[in-house]
Amino acid sequence: MTALTSENCSFQYQLHQTNQPLDGNSLLFLITLGKILLNILTLGMRRKNNHQNFMEYFCISLAFTDLLLLVNISIISYFRDFVLLGIRFTKYHICLFTQIISFTYGFLHYPVFLIACIDYYLNFSKATKLPFKCQKVFYFFAVILIWISVLTYVLGDPAIYQSLKAQNVSSYQCPFYISIQSYWLSFSMVMILFMAFITSWSEVITLVQAVRITSYMNETVLYFPFSSHSSYTVSSKKTLLSKLIICFLGTWLPFVLLQIIILLLKVQIPAYIEMNIPWLYFVNSFLIATVFWFNCHKLNFRNMALPVDPFVNWKCCFIPLTIHNLEQIEKPISVIIC
Repeated sequence: MTALTSENCSFQYQLHQTNQPLDGNSLLFLITLGKILLNILTLGMRRKNNHQNFMEYFCISLAFTDLLLLVNISIISYFRDFVLLGIRFTKYHICLFTQIISFTYGFLHYPVFLIACIDYYLNFSKATKLPFKCQKVFYFFAVILIWISVLTYVLGDPAIYQSLKAQNVSSYQCPFYISIQSYWLSFSMVMILFMAFITSWSEVITLVQAVRITSYMNETVLYFPFSSHSSYTVSSKKTLLSKLIICFLGTWLPFVLLQIIILLLKVQIPAYIEMNIPWLYFVNSFLIATVFWFNCHKLNFRNMALPVDPFVNWKCCFIPLTIHNLEQIEKPISVIIC
């Protein structure tokens, strides 16, 4: 067998070489188990709703794929060396399967981002309105198609195939793919958030200083003075931008800070860890905020059904509401639930 040189490998696919014996796969098992528990926790904490979208279906498929990887690692670790359907499985296949999953996850970031963006744009503009059952079928087959397409590309790429073959020679080292797509996507979103904050920082600070925390209808809410001359339609992009930033950062600020630290320290995270459900929900909220801002002239919160975010209640950022039994407040006020 012919192994690729380390220079070619790092140049084309940024493989991170870890001097990790295959006998130490218990660490890989624990990492995958921890990721599955995080997926379950995130899915359990999300807002329950009947809204259908591509990202929700893809998150469920990702959780299933992680579970499938854990099952494969567990079976191979337990039996160590066995034959199934004429194929001999050994501990080497734990590294092989994890590498294939890493490559597949690493190439999914751009396609998922693009399809989710198109999905929200079409739903927002109401250019095409499919029946509920047709939507479910469409999203299901769209998720299946994207998985098959990326996996076919990974298995059919000659450079990736050669790097996987090389592992049969160097069986005491297991490289994992570091996704360049994830890096640039994270960098782009952080920079856009930074520029948006700089553009409207004075409005954001003013709103934050006016915010108070209270309880309303058994929920913890944030509220701030709302102009009595404002209507349900938001026509100014700059006015909307400050509220979107507060709403987004009110939920995702720790995650944004984590992304900044990872980018500054240039931390190399294997793709099979980096592609996870919290990351996808973060991207999902970012896309919803972006679609809102680009279509602010169409926003009329009396008559429209907004896309449902699993963690951020965007609609409550803009509904004028008079709350009684609150002392020393201006009326009407706007409520944010983050």
